[in-house]
Amino acid sequence: MFYSPACPFCQQMEPYFRNYAREYKDSVQFARLNIMTSPWTAERYGIRSTPTFTFFCDGKAVQEMVGAVYPAVLKKAVDEFLVHGKECAKNSTAIDYEITGYG
Repeated sequence: MFYSPACPFCQQMEPYFRNYAREYKDSVQFARLNIMTSPWTAERYGIRSTPTFTFFCDGKAVQEMVGAVYPAVLKKAVDEFLVHGKECAKNSTAIDYEITGYG
């Protein structure tokens, strides 16, 4: 979850995110990244608004959900990702994240 401290939607999603992290702790790693303290990482993954939920498989960003999505939709996405995530990662194209707009 890419978030910013002043984002009201991030604060709204936080309890659900933490609950899902506990629920799926044996099969999925959940992480939060503050875009204010890690702007380069946010740029690297093309984060333009918060919250942004990015799903990674084998180090590749393969799915993204932006905004205060319904918690049930986020949970459903996690469930589907557990079933189809590796397949999606194998079929995705690698991105060169060393490219930056700052020369």
